[in-house]
Amino acid sequence: IKSYRKFAQKNIQRTVDDITLDQALLLILLQKDPSLNQMQLSKILFKDYAATTRIIDLLVKNGYLSRTVHQKDGRRKALSISPKGTETIKTVKPIIANNRKTALDGLSKEEIETLDRLLKKIVSNCN
Repeated sequence: IKSYRKFAQKNIQRTVDDITLDQALLLILLQKDPSLNQMQLSKILFKDYAATTRIIDLLVKNGYLSRTVHQKDGRRKALSISPKGTETIKTVKPIIANNRKTALDGLSKEEIETLDRLLKKIVSNCN
């Protein structure tokens, strides 16, 4: 995982130098489903709540996201992707897809399915 993360981060920073892999993934997740809350994002990204808060704070600070008061619950904040965030998503999506393709190069479909099954089993064992 560490090797992949270093490889992926290096490729992203060649194009967008002020965003991390986790930040890019969070933006992509919010683009796919804007209704996701911070707890759901934490679970999907395998991050604790505090780490997700820091990621969101940096995305807001750097102009990729904006926070507003939630329409239905004034105690919550709604996140929305800024135009800068939208452009960055367009830029990093192909990089992420290429990173995954490179990482899985030489693996058969069956090997990938086995790997997925085994990783899910490990995650289940740890929970």
